[in-house]
Amino acid sequence: MPTGHGFRVERARGPAWYMKYRLPDGRQVQKKLGPAWTERGRPPAGYFTKRVAEDALRRTLDEARRGTLPGMMQTGATFADAVAEYLRYIEQDRGRKPSTLRGYQSAIEAHLLPAFGVPPVENVTTTAIEQWLAGFSGLVRSRNKLLIQLHGILGRARRVYGLPANAAAEVEKFSQRPSGEIEVFAPEEVWALVRAAGSEQDAAIFLTAGFTGLRMGELIALRWRDVDFAGSTIRVRASYYLGQLTTPKSGKVRSVPMAPDVATALAQLSQREHWVGDDDLVFAGEPGGYLDGSALRRRYKAALSRAGLRPLRFHDLRHLVDAGVMRPV
Repeated sequence: MPTGHGFRVERARGPAWYMKYRLPDGRQVQKKLGPAWTERGRPPAGYFTKRVAEDALRRTLDEARRGTLPGMMQTGATFADAVAEYLRYIEQDRGRKPSTLRGYQSAIEAHLLPAFGVPPVENVTTTAIEQWLAGFSGLVRSRNKLLIQLHGILGRARRVYGLPANAAAEVEKFSQRPSGEIEVFAPEEVWALVRAAGSEQDAAIFLTAGFTGLRMGELIALRWRDVDFAGSTIRVRASYYLGQLTTPKSGKVRSVPMAPDVATALAQLSQREHWVGDDDLVFAGEPGGYLDGSALRRRYKAALSRAGLRPLRFHDLRHLVDAGVMRPV
């Protein structure tokens, strides 16, 4: 049974807390925890009171008891290896969409790999995670999302590399305040955006996004056969993102109402010279292929600027669900 104790040492540069413990194999370890906090109130990150030092010792002894303390076991895999396996797993085995996978990759590469990438995956302990989170300056929502991803990475490492425990499971999420209502454009702002569009097609795509709630990838993948003018509906069958055609985010084909203003704009667009067959794309790129999403976002931002509108995301257009009240101004 591992045992140990914490103690404070007076140094020329100030007091510091240490811990000393004995491992089950008889080895003794002494480790500096950090500077002692001698002021009133809660210690800042990196400082220790007697209670904080005792908590750190308790977690260390618990890890030693479970066999998850760094140095007591070896998986043969780094944290970077565990990340690669996790991303492979969610892409190939779980079939996550390219947009979801890209979001995971961006967050992991920006935050988790710089913090934990090189050392063995077993070195990612609960204490290490808490210390990293204490120094993380991002939003609470971002911290919680990273913690969820870290939990998934370590959970997969347990199955593949024999990691004894998931250290992220012991870390509490940060409490989040309600974010309030979603900020959206007013109807007159949508029409101002439409008027400021750089082309007839961009005007139609902005209008359709606002009136129907379709996501950008769904708009880019929309074909004329799915525009039912007689039934005043649009069938959403697919989504296009990063060069890949996938199912809609819901995973199901759905139909959405087509407001009269959308029908008028699409009917005018269908009078163009090319790309108006049933299998052609409604919002066609050159020559008749899929639009470049990044270029569309740039044109959208330029239209926002010309119209003098708030810098909301393209995605925020889809929150305007009450299309029936929106009319030209």
